[in-house]
Amino acid sequence: MSTVESGPIASPGTAAAAESASRERARSAGESVLVVGATSGIARAVVDRLAARGCKLILAARDRDEVTRIRQDLRIRHGVDACVEVFDAADAAELGHFVGRCLKHAPDGLDGLVLAHGFMCDQEDAERDAALARRMLVVNLESATAILLHVAEHMVANGRGWIAGISSVAGDRGRGSNAIYGASKAGFTALLSGMRARLRPRGVHVLTVKPGFVATAMTAGTLDPDSPMVASPETVARDIDRAIRRRRDVLYTPWFWRWIMMVIRLIPEPIFKRLSI
Repeated sequence: MSTVESGPIASPGTAAAAESASRERARSAGESVLVVGATSGIARAVVDRLAARGCKLILAARDRDEVTRIRQDLRIRHGVDACVEVFDAADAAELGHFVGRCLKHAPDGLDGLVLAHGFMCDQEDAERDAALARRMLVVNLESATAILLHVAEHMVANGRGWIAGISSVAGDRGRGSNAIYGASKAGFTALLSGMRARLRPRGVHVLTVKPGFVATAMTAGTLDPDSPMVASPETVARDIDRAIRRRRDVLYTPWFWRWIMMVIRLIPEPIFKRLSI
């Protein structure tokens, strides 16, 4: 008498989770997503999750060599052959042409946009150098606005799409230690909120992402990566991916920053202006 060996029987919960993941991958497969600022720490982790879901990716960044390496990595690990575009966020006259080039890679229409590019420098350096201060405003707000508006027009014409803009908790209230960067993110947060209300009736969803402290190249040397207050890009990307799929409006990541910022917003101004934060 022969016997047949079988593997462990999956629990109902495990089987349901696997089935849900399979349905999600099938739904996402073929979605065309443009990721602007694809070489940033958070964007790299988001791109990895989108590739795992089977999305068709258009990766845009300033550094051609670095974004090409990301493309090659995705091809090896996920079998995804992403498209690459290079752009300069500070070149306002070029942004319309840049978006046009990206849209050519999505002949059936763009389904998603992740705005992850940004620039931050030390507050004291920005106070001494007006060009640095202006660059933060141009990159974090002006260029993001131009790209968002061009893509939103395209999505409205197609009657579908989603946009995820990575802002920051720094935009919730101006602080002396990063007043200019915070101002640029406050403007971006307000833009995303307004566009969410404007685009919802037209079939386009807008997500505002507000990360707290994240261990990336932008924050290297200023944050302790081992601190419980500092999240990894992978943790933040997991939250962003879930929020995109669930069509959330606003995401604080990690979750506890929602409550931290609520307390900070409630501090009376006469007290707040005396705090060294």
